[in-house]
Amino acid sequence: MSNLLPGENLILKDHPHWVVLIKSIWLPIVAVVLVLIADFTILLDNYNSWNLPPRFRTFLTLGVLALALLWFIVVWIRWQSTTYTLTDQRIKIETGVFGRQEKVIPIDRVQDCTTRMSVMGRMLGYGRVEVDAAGAQGAEVLNHLPNPGAFRDQVFMQSERRRGGGTPAAPPAMPANPSGI
Repeated sequence: MSNLLPGENLILKDHPHWVVLIKSIWLPIVAVVLVLIADFTILLDNYNSWNLPPRFRTFLTLGVLALALLWFIVVWIRWQSTTYTLTDQRIKIETGVFGRQEKVIPIDRVQDCTTRMSVMGRMLGYGRVEVDAAGAQGAEVLNHLPNPGAFRDQVFMQSERRRGGGTPAAPPAMPANPSGI
């Protein structure tokens, strides 16, 4: 990440989970399957009786494939353009392809960080992280974040370090024989 502040260290940088891609491309996949089924059943059997132009089946199939590919490219670009960055000084959420939007939350202003994971999210390793910062108009939501528990833990660790708490001290070691015998 080239736009780090002086003395700032990158902790985590991620895009939304890949499940966002799958959720967005089911419609073009269904369209392609339906056109292929129609092409090899209905249109093949009734091609001459419907007086369709030559190569209509070919153009229909290629047109739907081209639209599905275009849809996937748009979804991929939108997915790639959303970035969640955690440094030792701030949380940065960047979205947008042509018009860019950046939301920056100073790490020492974070008051609470909550994670939510659905059953599917727990199985696939993604969830929702809500970052509540002092002075903000509500929590900032990071949807479909991969490994949200690790992100939350890093936010708390960095927040504690920025506030001067450092890393928590290890509990004192127990003697091997507490009775002293």
